[in-house]
Amino acid sequence: MGRGRNWTAEDKAKIVVQGLKGRRVAEICNEYQIHQTQYYKWREQFLENIPKLFDTAKQSKKETQLERQVQKLKSIIGDLTVELKKAIGKIYPLPEFSRSCSRCRGFADYPKA
Repeated sequence: MGRGRNWTAEDKAKIVVQGLKGRRVAEICNEYQIHQTQYYKWREQFLENIPKLFDTAKQSKKETQLERQVQKLKSIIGDLTVELKKAIGKIYPLPEFSRSCSRCRGFADYPKA
């Protein structure tokens, strides 16, 4: 935990919260072997970013972009499904049912496509 250590965001937050809860900054810095200016720098970053925790309606640019891509792909899939149904209908047309035909009477009530 000495000089040159790469502190994780979680570590920094835990250290800063100790000071915010009232523990003396000098004690915290001695324990973690950091300079007080480093602690205050982390505290400033921590406090500046707190509002983001409560901003749930805001999406990142990447999330918004991914949502648009999903909608675009869904639209393309829908269009392709319609085209596929049309193509299959041309290759395998449904038979015409006649009320007068004894074999078709059971099917005559089905609506035509």
